[in-house]
Amino acid sequence: MSQEPSERPTSDEEWQEKLSDEEYRILREAGTEAPFSGEYVDHKEDGTYACTGCGAELFDADTKFDSGCGWPSFYDVDDDRVETRLDTSNGMRRTEVLCAECGGHLGHVFEDGPEPTGQRYCINSVALDFDDGNDGDDAE
Repeated sequence: MSQEPSERPTSDEEWQEKLSDEEYRILREAGTEAPFSGEYVDHKEDGTYACTGCGAELFDADTKFDSGCGWPSFYDVDDDRVETRLDTSNGMRRTEVLCAECGGHLGHVFEDGPEPTGQRYCINSVALDFDDGNDGDDAE
C-alpha cells in the first residue's frame, strides 16, 4: 500500500486532488472528525493502520485499545513513524501527532493511556487506512 515518494503530492493543489474533502480537512488542515463517527473507533481486526495520505505504516492493531474517547486510540507507536509538536489551537495545550513521512495531521497524544506506555494516541479514523495483511489473496 505504500506509495513511492515520487507519487506523493508536493503541492497543496495536488493534495486536494488526491484526498477527499474530509481527508484534506483533517490531514492537511489539522481538522478533527466528530467523536464516535469514525470507521475505526470500534474496529478490532488484526493488522496495521497506515496513513491515508501517503500509505506509511503507523500503528499495529495490537496496540489499539478502547479508551472511550470517541476516536481510535493506540498506546504505542515507533518514534520514527510519527512526529509530535505543541498544539495551542482552540485555547488548549496539546501534543499534535503527525505522519513522519508526509506531515499529515493524525490527531493528538495524551498522557492518560494504559501501561506499558501510559500514552493515548487519539487518532482520526479518516487519517487511517487499515491493512489486514491478506492482500486479497484467498489461495490456500
